[in-house]
Amino acid sequence: MNGAQVLLESLEKQGVDTIFGYPGGAVLPLYDALYNKGDKFNHIRAAHEQGGVHAADGYARSTGKVGVFFATSGPGATNTVTGIATAYMDSIPLVVITGQVVSSGLGKDAFQEVDITGITFSITKHNYLVRKVEDIPNIIEEAFHIAKSGRPGPVLIDVPKDIFMKEFENFSNSNDKKTLENNEESLDYSKIDKIVELISKSEKPLIHAGGGVNIANSSEELLNLAVKSDAPVVNTMMGLGSIPRKHPLSLGMLGMHGFKKNNLAVSNCDLLIAIGSRFSDRVIGAPKTFANKAKVVHIDIDSSEINKNIQCDVSLLGNLKYILKEITSKLEQKKNEKWKEEINSWKADYKVESLDFHPKNIINVLQNRLGDETIVATDVGQHQMWTAQYWNFKNPNTFLTSGGLGTMGYGLGAAIGAKIGKKEKPVLLITGDGSFRMNCNELFTVRNYNIPLTIVLFNNHTLGMVRQWQSIFFNKNYSESDIKDGFDYTNLAKTYGIEGYSADSMESLKTILNNVEFNKKPIFIECKIDIDENVYPIVPPGQSIDKVILKS
Repeated sequence: MNGAQVLLESLEKQGVDTIFGYPGGAVLPLYDALYNKGDKFNHIRAAHEQGGVHAADGYARSTGKVGVFFATSGPGATNTVTGIATAYMDSIPLVVITGQVVSSGLGKDAFQEVDITGITFSITKHNYLVRKVEDIPNIIEEAFHIAKSGRPGPVLIDVPKDIFMKEFENFSNSNDKKTLENNEESLDYSKIDKIVELISKSEKPLIHAGGGVNIANSSEELLNLAVKSDAPVVNTMMGLGSIPRKHPLSLGMLGMHGFKKNNLAVSNCDLLIAIGSRFSDRVIGAPKTFANKAKVVHIDIDSSEINKNIQCDVSLLGNLKYILKEITSKLEQKKNEKWKEEINSWKADYKVESLDFHPKNIINVLQNRLGDETIVATDVGQHQMWTAQYWNFKNPNTFLTSGGLGTMGYGLGAAIGAKIGKKEKPVLLITGDGSFRMNCNELFTVRNYNIPLTIVLFNNHTLGMVRQWQSIFFNKNYSESDIKDGFDYTNLAKTYGIEGYSADSMESLKTILNNVEFNKKPIFIECKIDIDENVYPIVPPGQSIDKVILKS
């Protein structure tokens, strides 16, 4: 067997059956080996490497598996960087395998040579430059372990072309998996007892659940803890879906675009239990005023997040699923009726009329039509915040969005990956005209594989979030944010052979939704919304999160 064949056998040993990629010169031996393994792998060729890595990312988020992407050297490798950084910021397990110039050409500026391991050093959990074909099996096994273990993240493996072609005589694809050392710290049970004591004595407890809850598959344990402690739950954007949004204890999102009562709950609680959250700046606003009346408990898998942005009174490292079970088992049932009534008294978000062609109403009818089991992907901007605010997420890992990096152009690739990984689930992309332009070439992938996802484009003829900030903070100086080219997005969809529709009212949207067949073929729906419709509430950057602007 040659190195390319060994690599594919090693991936098969890891349970990989789906690969996203784009062929090129340095990976031709790998694709030649793949040609003879068509019965083992489902390969999805993206239109562009960035969109392909986002697809592998969406596949990983929706399935819980490691996403795999192949790219060639040079521009193929550099085109993966934004996708890798997106996954790194949101703790998504990927293994990206790039081709490289032959070993003898390394460091000589050969055609399509870049130092991709150097470029991605700060945006991967680990990366490798393969020097010997014999190292491939161990590197693949180790890469998957690193990608999945602890706080997940992307790993890059760079393979020179000659290593793909070298023969390896002693490879055995046995099912005996080596047990790699687990360096996770042993659990500190005295801290569990301390947390139980704090919850028991608290009169105004609040749970702050982040994306780590979804990553750790611990949503059931979160709900059990919330019910036992009778503690309301606020979510970061990445934590949405970790508790059913319609549950009485679920308050929804907090932070810059969190609802007023949620932010006030943080500012007035006497105990904040942060679970799988990194206390990002968009969540906490001014650090000195965040939960400043509360004792803070921080439970996470990553020690680097403890006391990084917010000082905590008790921290606990380890597996969230197990920790939450232990805490809940030691708690007596609590009731916090006065505290919940106080939170509900703060509800003061502005109202939207039922007939307005407003994103809230659009999102509501989409959810009613597509159902609660839908996996929703977004790009980044106003549409992302409206989706986070108004879609009632029921299940974990059903909201796919770029949180930490804020990557415009993420959504279409992610939706493709989710539908490939979860064929039985409806998949919806909610995007904006600014974001959609960045990777709309992936419509080719949608059509090429006849991927039956639904795309809803909020078209307000502007870079909406940029324009909103210009409106509120820059004296309405709309510098380069408005899009006035009159581009016809429905015709673009039709050019790719995708059914395209356009709506400018709730009535026309409902007519479209009642007459199209979802989950059978790709559908594209443009919703023409008001250019001056902004996302509210909003907290000005760097200010205390209780300084909520409800409407300008």
